[in-house]
Amino acid sequence: MREYSIRFARSARKELEALDPSVALRVLGKIEGLGTNPRPVGVVKIGGAESLWRIRVGDWRVIYQIFDRDHAIDIVAVRHRGDAYRR
Repeated sequence: MREYSIRFARSARKELEALDPSVALRVLGKIEGLGTNPRPVGVVKIGGAESLWRIRVGDWRVIYQIFDRDHAIDIVAVRHRGDAYRR
C-alpha cells in the first residue's frame, strides 16, 4: 500500500510546537503512523463535519482530513480534549 504524505496547517504546526516536548513526541509518533494507516483502530469520524477525523493521544486530539485520491493527510488541529471541537 502506498504511503500517505502528511501536511500540517500552519495553526496545527504552532499548536504542536507549543506542547511539552514529551507530549509532542507522543503526538508526533501517532501522526507519523497515519502515513501508513490513515484510519487506525480507535479513529473516529467527527460528526457534523464532512471529512474530518480524529485520533486520541492521551488528553490530546489530532484532527485531520484524509484525501485518498491524492494519498495525503492534512493535519488541521492538535488540541487538548476540552478545546478540540470548538470552532
